[in-house]
Amino acid sequence: MLYYQKLICKNITYTKKENIKIKKIFLFILIAIMLAGCNGLLPTGTVSQPEGKVVVDNKNYTMMVGNFQWKEDNIEMNSKSSPDVNALADDFKTLEVKKGKTVKLEIEKDPSSIMVTKFKEDGTSDRVDIKNNKIIMPSEGGYYIYELQTTWDQGKETFVFDVNVK
Repeated sequence: MLYYQKLICKNITYTKKENIKIKKIFLFILIAIMLAGCNGLLPTGTVSQPEGKVVVDNKNYTMMVGNFQWKEDNIEMNSKSSPDVNALADDFKTLEVKKGKTVKLEIEKDPSSIMVTKFKEDGTSDRVDIKNNKIIMPSEGGYYIYELQTTWDQGKETFVFDVNVK
């Protein structure tokens, strides 16, 4: 009787051997689906906007992100609203740098353009020359906020950091 036990399901009768065979097929299909997902055959769904860093004395400092628009792999990300430059600078730990020091800017995903603006304490602003992803700090001491407007084929993003030049 053990060998001929029957499983009844929706008016279909299976022997124990047939039931084991069905379970093996189901298990094989389940393993195949799991392996397909682990091997990257299914989309991962991870898209991220680029990150920007300021490098001073070989130390990296992540810049604050302002406005951004990014589109990649049919996924679109936008900032609804962004704090103003002063509020973003308040959230960044102000860097202490020497007059005339060269600072390196590292932006992920190689932007096609970077425009740098320097804001002075008196509210005026100037464009800053950027060469080889480096900028030179002012020769005059004081507090400055830097805003980087970066552009890629996939979108654009604004980064902010501030310095105290001594």
